[in-house]
Order: sequence, then structure tokens, then C-alpha cells
Amino acid sequence: MAWERKMMRTVRVRNEQKVGTLARLLAAISSMGASVGSIEMLNETAHSVVRDITVYADDTEHMDKVIEAMRHNQGTRVLEVRDEVLTLHEKGKIAIRPRFPIDSIGTLRRVYTPGVAEVCLKIADDPALARIYTSISQMVAIVTDGSAVLALGDIGPLASMPVMEAKSMLLETLVGLSGMPILLNTRDPDEIIRAVTAIAPTFAAIQLEDISAPRCFEIEERLQSMLDIPVMHDDQHGIAVVSIAALMVAANRARVDIGKATIGQIGLGVAGNAIGKMLMRLTGKPVWGADVNEDALERFRRAGGRRSHLTEVMSACDIVIAATGVQNLIKPEMVRRGQIILALSTEIDPEEALVRGAAFAADGQAMNNVLGFPGILRGAVDSHAPRITNEMLFAAVEVLVSMTPAGELTPNPLDKKVHQAVARAVALTATRQGIARADYVSE
Repeated sequence: MAWERKMMRTVRVRNEQKVGTLARLLAAISSMGASVGSIEMLNETAHSVVRDITVYADDTEHMDKVIEAMRHNQGTRVLEVRDEVLTLHEKGKIAIRPRFPIDSIGTLRRVYTPGVAEVCLKIADDPALARIYTSISQMVAIVTDGSAVLALGDIGPLASMPVMEAKSMLLETLVGLSGMPILLNTRDPDEIIRAVTAIAPTFAAIQLEDISAPRCFEIEERLQSMLDIPVMHDDQHGIAVVSIAALMVAANRARVDIGKATIGQIGLGVAGNAIGKMLMRLTGKPVWGADVNEDALERFRRAGGRRSHLTEVMSACDIVIAATGVQNLIKPEMVRRGQIILALSTEIDPEEALVRGAAFAADGQAMNNVLGFPGILRGAVDSHAPRITNEMLFAAVEVLVSMTPAGELTPNPLDKKVHQAVARAVALTATRQGIARADYVSE
């Protein structure tokens, strides 16, 4: 869940074939406060070894110092420094491609004129046929105004496009949906709602992304009331599903009964508010909420939560979830023995919490919200549900819990079987609730 702002470079080095050269190089990187990712050996001779080493640093200045330290390592020669992230993003990460080639006049006549006219007229007579004869049933709009991009903040719609493209790639790769980024150059909720409503006929679902609170709550609620296709704000519901699944796994491991525990939610922004509300539906009990924003506290109280503050939550709650975006907010001395702590923004280092007696502690790096939105949207789209219900979200939670391997907090986010299982559970739940408008057929 936590998305650290780290700079990545691939550094190609030639090391002398002597014991300790690589160890000294890695130690030099570590001593500069940087970290190492993958190490790939490219060539080895009797005298030297050429490797590509992925290095992570905080910013450009930090990275320059790290690379300079690498250059000064005894027995090491830096051959090349590559920015493979920027290279990968050149010309964007997505494209629209036809499903089959137009390689003959016959095919041209079938896909375009004159053949396409017959299909258009059939849809004009029966709009429901658009789900069969167009790509609409596989299209999801990924809509943002760029006002609250995770870990980056208000960077605007244009700068958020690389994130939206990545969401598109994940939808296609994991569940076969075609995500279309929609960048809106407005912060006015009414204008956003009008724009999305106007383009809605193109899509089977709307995924709202990186829209700041409190506007995001109103935008999602009003759009869902106006449209007969699912509208989901991923930063709320996708993150909540994955967080609660991880919490249930942690609670089972620590032998804590969530239904009987006192639960606190620190940070009542977009994600925290959704997590707290979902936990209250799960347990039937108020969640203690803490936030520095008075409006956020009052909003949570109206939803059934109990107003609280950081110190009280840490002293009174058996389970603590933090989603504030503020690292090191929770001081080690606040930890109470036996607590379960999920610090999604690394509000406390999990190791420090465990040393202080926490029964279980983890941060957002142990979770990935990509486990939520692809399968949830796939299931909602396949069942042709007009909305995503709380029951559909809880069905996704149950799948994630059941498919988490022993010793892990969540399943592998790239395991397509997990996403297929989430989609199936969501679709079947829509059918049981009587809101599915299409029979679900498992692929």
C-alpha cells in the first residue's frame, strides 16, 4: 500500500575478480543510506565480473552521491548509469490495438462500411446488444483530476497520467479489462460529475482515482446515483478491501477475535474513512477514529464511528490501523503489548512495534491494493451489476484471506488465479443479491 518516493537507477559495474570487492561495493551503497534491488551478472572472466545493480535513493542529489561512492570503491569501475524507468515510460505504457488484423477487402467491408451499418441499426433498435457487439462491456474509465496522487499529492491531471496508464496495464494484464485513462482539468465536483456522466455510455464501469477528500465522497455518491453502471473510488474501497483482508490474516495469526476487539483508525482521509466504515459493517461495533481534521472526525462520527485522538487510540485499542501519510507518527512508547498494528504509511517501523510488545505489526509495503480493484471491477462488469455493494466487497475480502499463503499477509498480487477468484466471488454475490443483469460464466 505504501508507495515510497524512491529514485531508481541501474548501474553497470566491472568489479575485479577478487574476494570482497562486491561486498565492499554493497556496503558502500548501504553506508550512503541507499538500498539495492536486483543484481544481475552479465559477464565473468578470470579477471573481472560485469554486473547490473539496481540502486534506490531518495532523490537526484542522493543518487549522485551514491554513484560517486560506487566509483570510489576499490576494485570497481562504473561503466554506465541508466534510468530504465524513464526509458520504459517513453511514448506511454498503453495503446489501443485492434483485436484482429484488417488484411483483406472482405474484412474491411465487414468491420467498416457497408457491414458495420447493420450492427449499428441492431443496437439502435435494442441498446442491450451493445454489450455483445461492441467493446463497451470490457471498457473501464479510469478518471482523475490529479489532486491526490498517492505519495505525490496534488500534481495535477497531466502529471498523473503515468499512474493512470499503470492502472490500465494492470486491468488488462490481470483480468482482461480495457482501462481508459480520463484526465479532467477541473476540481469542481459539478464539472467532474457532468463530464463523467457525459462519457459514461462508452464504459461498463467507472473507476475514480486520486481525487482528494472530501470532494471524492460526494463525487462517487452522486455519480453512482445517476449512472446504472458501477462507480468505484479505488483509493477508498480497493484499499479498504486489501487492508481488511490483511488485518483478518494478521488477527488469525495473533489469535485475536476482530469481533470482540476494540479497533482504532488513525487517519480518516480517503482510505482511512473507508477502512473504518467497512470495519464497522464487519463487526457491528464503532471504530475509534483519530484525525487532526475536524471535518473528517465529524464525518466519521456521523457514519457511526467514535471520535478519538492518537494517544487514546494507542492506549485503548487492541487493533490499530494507521493511514495518515505521516511516517513515524506513532512513537514506540505508545505501543501497547499485544496490539495488532497496521501502519499503512509506515507511521511506525514494524520492527520497533514488535520490540515494544505488539503481537503483530506490518506496514503498507506488505500489502498492495492491486489485489482489490481488478477482480472487483471484473466481477461487477461480468455480472452487469449496476453498482458495487458492500456484500460484493466483503466477498472479495474473503477470497483474499482464503488465498493468502502461510507466512504471508496477502496473496501474490500478480497471481491471476487470485484475481479470477475475486471476480467470481463478486459476480456470484451480485447474482445472489438479485442485482446481476447478466448470467456469470466463469472463464
